[in-house]
Amino acid sequence: MATDSSLGRVERRRAGVMAEALDHAEELMTAEGVGALSVSEVARRMGIRGPSLYKYFPSRHAFYDALFARGLAAQEAAMRAAASGAAPGVPTLRAGGRAIVRWAVENPALAQLLHWRPVPGFEPSPAVFEGSVRSMDDLRTHLAEAVRRGELATTATSDDAVRMWTIVLSGVISQQLANQPGAPFAEGGFSRLTDAAIDLFLSAHTP
Repeated sequence: MATDSSLGRVERRRAGVMAEALDHAEELMTAEGVGALSVSEVARRMGIRGPSLYKYFPSRHAFYDALFARGLAAQEAAMRAAASGAAPGVPTLRAGGRAIVRWAVENPALAQLLHWRPVPGFEPSPAVFEGSVRSMDDLRTHLAEAVRRGELATTATSDDAVRMWTIVLSGVISQQLANQPGAPFAEGGFSRLTDAAIDLFLSAHTP
């Protein structure tokens, strides 16, 4: 009968193998494109046989699902870290928006998976996509706080305003990754305009 300690070792080993596989997958996608992910190539880089990886990722789409979850968690962490030192309301919105674009520029492969549809037929699983829903709920909370403080008009909390916020940020990200991949956030012809793009959104909801 397995003990709690042995089960713990098994789970830690499993988590370690999965993390290593995702590291290699991200490197492969960064070098050759998001659609170039190959389970057999990831296994080769790990020094194991391809079928061994299917114990951890039963399909190529399961790999993408785990990568989507990794990217979403990393993007959220970057946004929260940036916003933690900002005042509530508009300063938090601005800090979070800048952090999302910066993270995307620095992590282009995962950003493409989050903001584009680069893999035909792939959609994140409902459990993983729930993280995106929570992020939208947080955005609505920050917009409502800005309205409460008199920094934005009540229109800023509408569904269309929430959609427009995502359009503004994803537009900057898409233009930067498509036209100047590899350029630093502060120097990119599009990413350096992040604050100006956010200002356009805010000006549309001036109280």
